[in-house]
Amino acid sequence: MRIPGRDRTRGRKPPAARPAPRDDAAFVLGFDFDRLPRHVAIIMDGNGRWARRRGLPRVAGHRAGIAAVREALDVSARLGLEALTLYAFSRENWKRPSSEINTLMRLLREYLESEMETLVERNIRFRAIGRLADLPPRVTAALEDAERRTCENTGLVFQIALSYSGRAEIVDAARRLARRVDEGALSPEAIDEDLFASHLYAADVPDPDLLIRTSGEMRVSNFLLWQIAYAEIWVTPVLWPDFRRQQMFEALEDFARRERRFGGVEAGAGGQQRAASAPPSIES
Repeated sequence: MRIPGRDRTRGRKPPAARPAPRDDAAFVLGFDFDRLPRHVAIIMDGNGRWARRRGLPRVAGHRAGIAAVREALDVSARLGLEALTLYAFSRENWKRPSSEINTLMRLLREYLESEMETLVERNIRFRAIGRLADLPPRVTAALEDAERRTCENTGLVFQIALSYSGRAEIVDAARRLARRVDEGALSPEAIDEDLFASHLYAADVPDPDLLIRTSGEMRVSNFLLWQIAYAEIWVTPVLWPDFRRQQMFEALEDFARRERRFGGVEAGAGGQQRAASAPPSIES
């Protein structure tokens, strides 16, 4: 981010200009689409604080956050990203009051029911990842129905992480590999990073290029620990219910300005940059 220079006539820093909101047209006209991420992952944080600042119950923040989900999903689909993954409910979240958990599960079912037609029409494939057996049967049934109804779609893969833990995902992958070794179907020496990654929850989706975290917290919170090894991280102080297209565009623009070396050297400094993947098409 550029820091405004000082006003030399007064000897103090002038107030920073507030950026004008960006609409789709302005973003498209000024953006290099060759530098879009393939997969964006978002840690949706700040619902509780959003509600508390307004004197509302925490569940009001969760309900308000649905609008932000729609915004992030719409931008991702319009720009032709391959995948969008949202961290909706961690395994640690089961420690919350049962009333809050029940409301979250109900909101999830309501969201799937209300948005299903949109997902189908926009060629979006829905998927849930995590230890889904932990979820209530009615939620599991709704998730399975959403996956079934969108399984033939070929556009954006929209993933919601539920009862999710990055460490648990790694443990689950290790257990799958251990069973294969125990059955004699796999040699331990054959296990490498690619094979291990193929046993994660969503092995057919590319690793996130960009990880977004709202509410200003500077941690990854046990989210996609294996997959974000080389992800660019973008943090905004905006609380999730207030996250809109403006913030999504800002994150994408910031990503486009970064040089991703993957352990190599800068271009023009005696080495080569890693070749970029083919840019996704833009949905009309």
